[in-house]
Amino acid sequence: MATEESLQEIYTRFSWKKTVFILVSLFLLFLLVLISVTLGTASIGIKEAFAGILSNLFPSSFQVSETTIAIIWKLRLPRICMAIAAGTGLAVAGVTMQNILRNPLASPYTLGIASGAGFGAALAIVTGAGVVGVNSISLSDNYLIIVNSFFFAMLPALAVLGLTKYKEATHGTLVLAGVAMMYLFSSGLSLLQYFGGEEEVHAIVHWLFGSLAKSNWFNTGIVTLITLISIIPLMIWSWDFNALSAGDEVAEGLGVNVERIRIGGMMISSLITASAVCFLGTIGFIGLVAPHITRIVIGTDHRFLIPSSALVGSIILLASDSVARTILSPLVLPVGIITSLLGVPLFLYLIVSRRRNYW
Repeated sequence: MATEESLQEIYTRFSWKKTVFILVSLFLLFLLVLISVTLGTASIGIKEAFAGILSNLFPSSFQVSETTIAIIWKLRLPRICMAIAAGTGLAVAGVTMQNILRNPLASPYTLGIASGAGFGAALAIVTGAGVVGVNSISLSDNYLIIVNSFFFAMLPALAVLGLTKYKEATHGTLVLAGVAMMYLFSSGLSLLQYFGGEEEVHAIVHWLFGSLAKSNWFNTGIVTLITLISIIPLMIWSWDFNALSAGDEVAEGLGVNVERIRIGGMMISSLITASAVCFLGTIGFIGLVAPHITRIVIGTDHRFLIPSSALVGSIILLASDSVARTILSPLVLPVGIITSLLGVPLFLYLIVSRRRNYW
């Protein structure tokens, strides 16, 4: 009886720790949203920003200038919501990829998704979009790049899926096939840059940096919708992911269809990543670092790990974008540069400082 009580106490303590972590993360995200709304070339205080957000919902109760409302609702809030949606998606995709590939270094780009998206965008810029400069991309050209990028981002995942039909979909097979796709599209991207003109190469490089500058309510809504819909099956499979963490043999013994879960997780992760990458460009380290931070704090139970990683990913990306908009103001740096600069030392710190084998 004493042993049962102690186990119950341990389980309750760990459950409470996970709940507290999620609540603290939600509070930090809310606070970061308020701070981020105030940042920019136009000075807006926190009270004014809060009133500006509510004035569009309750115009009779909050009086704010039209300029402030336009800045908040047309420029800053779409960017903030895109950072939350993309950070959530990349982190969730990272959790899934690390589990199904059984590799702590796996990320949403392991299967060549980023390389495929970069190749698609470069192909549109050099041969199809008629781009003559980053600041002169027309609306139709911009969406041609987005569609092209999304299509080629999904292509490596489909190619890997096709290869698994000829060989069992083990984590080793997926990793090797993904590496092959990555090098294939990276070579194609380099070839396009070699033959492209100076302004076209500049546009390609700028796209590859990763930026939230072109965020609006339309593309934010697309990324948010795809991310939310994709998270549903991943949460349903959370018990299967837990079993898969113990090894393929254990999972199969518990009745898990390992190949179906692995292929399904791979396709959903690819879809989430492609939806974010096609609008924003390459944003690294979110899908790699956020799951590790969360796993260290709350463990490997995917029922809590998936939503917690989503919160951490959105916090990291939103914080990185806030730094990108202020560190050299009025110049706005691409957020992909900031995530890499912050991600490398943070990831090294996690490796050096960990005291237990959380993986």
